[in-house]
Amino acid sequence: MDSNHVKGPGFHHLMMRVTEFDKVVKFYNEIGLKTAYTMGEGEGRGVLLDTGEGNYIEIFAGGTRAPGEDPPEGAVIHFALRVPNTDEAYNKALAAGAISEKEPIDVTLQGNPPVPVRIAFCKGFNGEIIEFFQNETL
Repeated sequence: MDSNHVKGPGFHHLMMRVTEFDKVVKFYNEIGLKTAYTMGEGEGRGVLLDTGEGNYIEIFAGGTRAPGEDPPEGAVIHFALRVPNTDEAYNKALAAGAISEKEPIDVTLQGNPPVPVRIAFCKGFNGEIIEFFQNETL
């Protein structure tokens, strides 16, 4: 790393503002993310959900769209959670109320070197697309 790069451990969190705060937090707790930190109250409340390795999803209340209405696609297309078993994580998410976007599938990333991964996608309660990503090396 040269001196022009920001030093530090890397990614910390992704933030979402949601309309159905309690429902969204319950969903992520049910698929295995633990509440690490809470803050604020009412429409200003928020939570950091631990995804492991010092990475978090930050959820804030106060979203403005109507409950149940999908938000327009924004800057974040999807986010991936590293999991030891894609099928188990995907099924747990569906059982918690997620909507399937793509069932688990084996794919080889065509980089150098090619890397086999197992992935699946679902839609969470705020319309966010979640990828479950299983691989031992990436």
